[in-house]
Amino acid sequence: MKELSVPLVVGGKKPIYEQIYDYIKKEIRDKKLRAEAKLPSTRALSEHLSVSRSTVQLAYDQLLSEGYIESRPCRGYYVLKLDGLYDLGAVEHRRADAEVVKEREYDIDFSPSGIELDNFPYNSWRKVSRAVMSEEAGLFNIGEPQGDEAFRETIADYLHESRGVSCSPDNIIVGAGDEYLLMLLDQLLCDAHGGALSYAMENPAYRKAYFVLKGIGRKVCPIRLDEYGLSCETLRENDVNVAYVTPSHQYPMGIVMSIGRRMELLSWAGECPDRYIIEDDYDSEFRYRGKPIPALQGLDKNGRVIYIGTFSKSIAPGLRMSYMVLPDRLMDSYIRVGKRYSNTVSRIDQNIVNLFIKEGYYERHLNKMRGIYKSKHDILLGELKKLGAGYEVAGESAGLHVLVSTDERTEEELVRMAAQVRVKVYPLSEHFLDDSIGADITKLTGRKSTIILGYARLGEEEIIRGAGLLREAFANEKNL
Repeated sequence: MKELSVPLVVGGKKPIYEQIYDYIKKEIRDKKLRAEAKLPSTRALSEHLSVSRSTVQLAYDQLLSEGYIESRPCRGYYVLKLDGLYDLGAVEHRRADAEVVKEREYDIDFSPSGIELDNFPYNSWRKVSRAVMSEEAGLFNIGEPQGDEAFRETIADYLHESRGVSCSPDNIIVGAGDEYLLMLLDQLLCDAHGGALSYAMENPAYRKAYFVLKGIGRKVCPIRLDEYGLSCETLRENDVNVAYVTPSHQYPMGIVMSIGRRMELLSWAGECPDRYIIEDDYDSEFRYRGKPIPALQGLDKNGRVIYIGTFSKSIAPGLRMSYMVLPDRLMDSYIRVGKRYSNTVSRIDQNIVNLFIKEGYYERHLNKMRGIYKSKHDILLGELKKLGAGYEVAGESAGLHVLVSTDERTEEELVRMAAQVRVKVYPLSEHFLDDSIGADITKLTGRKSTIILGYARLGEEEIIRGAGLLREAFANEKNL
């Protein structure tokens, strides 16, 4: 590994992360950074360049997405072999082809992201789309910053009936994805309390939200989990104002926050006037045991919970449609700051989803997908039991992924052995926000290593085949 002395221009036209990205990309193209060369860790490079770690992470993420480097679990970032790479334009045009080739390296991909679209009700969606386009010529005009009122009314009714959320349509903000809403929310919190606030996040966590907050310069404190969810004891030890949590199905651990812990978290928020809880309810529609868990927001009597939900998991990721429920105490800030921005979701899409829900198509689709996902879920659990007593499955009560833990292999070994049979699995360590990975995995799971297996995008036969290949790989001592 070598130090990278990137010549940075502070205050220049290019952002710092883009300067780092351009420098490393040129070093790779000019073969000054050769294939298999290990790059400095994000922490080491950020300290060497005196920039934030999130800035370096943004540069590395862009290089990862373009195929210049790869991330190896528990080892770091390495330069990929790029024979014949001479022309930047050719590289950009070949990017899509490179992604296809990369996907072909695996026959089965247990990705925890994405959903199944084979059973999407396309005919119903077309019917609703035609109805919207035939009756609503005014949809081509700019809409309300918060989102169309009729759509917000539908969301409010749905949330009250399905999630126990208490809200008025006037408090709902529709936006293009959780990341956009989180950046908007940060501005509202800064306005309401006269300055930037600091955040706490579950550790491990949904890293995109973490990168958003770090990318806008916010202090983010990773807070350990226990069997009941985010540790309020550790939360109180940190100087933070906002806790970002996934209480109904913690990602990636699958923990359902207990009622006692929920009340403790609400009590923490009520102790100071500038404390809030962000409740990310990203996949609450899919639960396979017991009754649905009501939202934390429904327990809040003091206006401290900000509820964020999405249609990406329940309808389609391509919609890029999420919504946020603000407590009354933040609405003045929204009126002052938030209404400066136009709504980021097409009014046509808003009206299509609105009619899709009101006509009952959404509920029927959810019921159908719950059945499909439960069938896949049960098949995967049945196949994983055949791994034997040395492997333990967790997080199976809800959501679209499970965890497999063991003391028999390291994470790196599990990922490598799976890849040898052309199966892709995902290490839990990638979701930790700090360096205490090994100890925290053991504390959380009782085992030394854990992998994540998503099943939403796979067919039932693929799940059976993939699990069988994993059994074959993990049982083969020659793979060690």
